[in-house]
Amino acid sequence: MVCKIRKWVLSDATDLAVALSNKKVQDNLRDGLPYPYTEQDGADFISAMLSADENETFAFAITVDEKVVGSIGIFRQGNIHRQTAELGYYIAEEYWGRGIMTEAIRQICAYVFEKSDIIRIYAEPFAYNTASCRVLEKAGFRYEGTLRSNAVKNGEVIDMKMYSLLKTEL
Repeated sequence: MVCKIRKWVLSDATDLAVALSNKKVQDNLRDGLPYPYTEQDGADFISAMLSADENETFAFAITVDEKVVGSIGIFRQGNIHRQTAELGYYIAEEYWGRGIMTEAIRQICAYVFEKSDIIRIYAEPFAYNTASCRVLEKAGFRYEGTLRSNAVKNGEVIDMKMYSLLKTEL
């Protein structure tokens, strides 16, 4: 299955709402997303991404056969970490396990390393999300360690894992 990443358009809000109105998807994301996730929530998110500084926020829709199936973004950090950026992503449940996210991560990392001065991209998946950890490894990220008791999700204290990819490793 071939995926492409592309800039968001407001008409993507419907597909975005479908993907995020799934508790299994949201259980693997940080808090703060409305549930159920509405088309208006999607339109608000897309508007924010389109108006963000393009040298700070690299946000894309993940598409398969022109349909939006997920979201991926790389977000520049500040101060002494200004050349470091955090990767975040999700994909609709029906597309899990098909290699789509690995390919989307490869595409966005290549784009960001080519178009910016970012030298390190990192991701912090929940330790229990073994599929997300595996996707990062398949995309070339290296495991750096476990962040013990690093978050509270759904009322539980959980570990997170740290992965990174350096521009020199691409």
